[in-house]
Amino acid sequence: MMQPLTALNNVQKARLLHALLLQEIPPFLEYTSEMCVYIVNHTEEVQAVWNNPLISFGLWVELSKDAHLKILKYGRNIERSSSLFADQLFDGYGACFLVHCLTTYVEQCKHTDPKFTTAVELFFHP
Repeated sequence: MMQPLTALNNVQKARLLHALLLQEIPPFLEYTSEMCVYIVNHTEEVQAVWNNPLISFGLWVELSKDAHLKILKYGRNIERSSSLFADQLFDGYGACFLVHCLTTYVEQCKHTDPKFTTAVELFFHP
């Protein structure tokens, strides 16, 4: 029996997102990698507009580096495996960064399937 949506944690939600919309995951991961590289290569610019009182900018940079390393390390496997995708990228504080990437990705309409926006909103927005 499936749990109610409100009882799911970020890892479980990410696993479902991956399983339901697998074709959207490779371009999302590419977008996330680009965002990670941008943050590292433009730290002064990003820090100048940083306004998140809950997470320090230094932690944000570390979360982006960690996400990028995992995407590189697991390569195509993280694109294909719902559990690897969710466990590696949406556990702990890393989920904060990845949810931001998901939100930005759908806000910029980078995806091809409109259902991806609906799924992100359903799973990751209160």
